[in-house]
Amino acid sequence: MQEVLAKPGCEMLPLAEQEFYELRLDDFDDFGRRGFFVKQAHFQWSEIDQQMMGDDIPPVESFPTLSQAEAGNESRRKALVDMGFSQSDMDF
Repeated sequence: MQEVLAKPGCEMLPLAEQEFYELRLDDFDDFGRRGFFVKQAHFQWSEIDQQMMGDDIPPVESFPTLSQAEAGNESRRKALVDMGFSQSDMDF
């Protein structure tokens, strides 16, 4: 699962003033050890590269079960909403 969060109204701002967060929940199989990981990345405009660039925000958390990973993902999501990033690409 992947979700992108932004501040409401950000699409009206110039690219140089926009920023987004991506939350990702994926599964993995590491030499027979299955599990899930949650990671977060921050995207903003890079003048040098002339494009949106992302930086992973540590830590990447791993969980043995999907329900634990979903709880970890939701915890990160709530923290971002508290920072004002409440507009989701998953809202219909």
